[in-house]
Amino acid sequence: MTHSGRSRRAVIKGIGVATAAVLGGAPAQAATAVPIEGEIWSSEYWAKKGDIPLWMFRKRIGAPKPGEAARPVVFFVHGSSVTSRVFDLTVPGKGEYSLLNTFAGYGFDCWTMDHENYGKSGRTSGNADIASGVEDLKAAAEVIARETGQTRYHFVGESSGALRAGAYAMAAPERIDRLVFAAFTYKGEGSPTLAKRAEQLAYYRTHNMRKRDRDMIRSIATRDKPGTSDPAVIEALADVEMQFGDQIPTGTYLDMTANLPVVHPEKVLAPVLLVRGEYDGIAAVPDLEEFFNKLPNGDRQFIILPGTAHSVALAINRELFWHVTRGFLTMPTPIAT
Repeated sequence: MTHSGRSRRAVIKGIGVATAAVLGGAPAQAATAVPIEGEIWSSEYWAKKGDIPLWMFRKRIGAPKPGEAARPVVFFVHGSSVTSRVFDLTVPGKGEYSLLNTFAGYGFDCWTMDHENYGKSGRTSGNADIASGVEDLKAAAEVIARETGQTRYHFVGESSGALRAGAYAMAAPERIDRLVFAAFTYKGEGSPTLAKRAEQLAYYRTHNMRKRDRDMIRSIATRDKPGTSDPAVIEALADVEMQFGDQIPTGTYLDMTANLPVVHPEKVLAPVLLVRGEYDGIAAVPDLEEFFNKLPNGDRQFIILPGTAHSVALAINRELFWHVTRGFLTMPTPIAT
């Protein structure tokens, strides 16, 4: 960005803050994302949910320094069959696939975590359902507050990660700035993927873990529309995922086939962006439209991304997802009238 571009943004921001002060309002966002150049800094953290250790990971441009301006926090929430590695994938020769790297460059303080029974986090006898994920996010929020001094965060969730983020937003609205739900489902109506998955409902009810091998990971990118993701990228994802074994919790599958809705739109008070891949077999358009129309906050968007399927984060057209998400998270603060 040019110096003049930064200056214009500073002037506009100053006008917005001054106007909000006159009107007695407060800016909706605690910090503003400004693109930053430099080396990416990262660090690992541990949250505790009772006695369960939960692994957290953070990336931003440059290490935190005392007295520096706050950067907006964005927390990426993973789905049913993958860990948080899906948001920080390195694929040599294929371009950038790390959402953490990308949004760190946009000026965000990026965080993610492995939920209970996933990745590096603690193993229990539970099934890691949506309610469990909400408790994970509560524990993670305490770590972020301690490390950043901020108490409100953006959340970006994909698939059941969007359900986790939405359920958390209902439970802790004071922690939410803006929400991005990708590959989200409301009631599951009209979903061929969920209809097929429901054939295994009896298994999910009686087992807390399910098989998750390399072929299953490949199917995430091929079941809806082959060609929307690069096979080499999915192989790279499988490589990093298989280090954690071939078993994964059943809880979110059970919730998505037997317990929907788990997110009630009238209880989601924050601004929401719904993102659907054009060919997504889980997120049916009428289902999402019903959810969208019931959201109480007028600051909301519903966008369908062409040439993408279920996993928009790993799509060939992933930059479309970056674009709409960045635009939504950096919306100017609305002035109440």
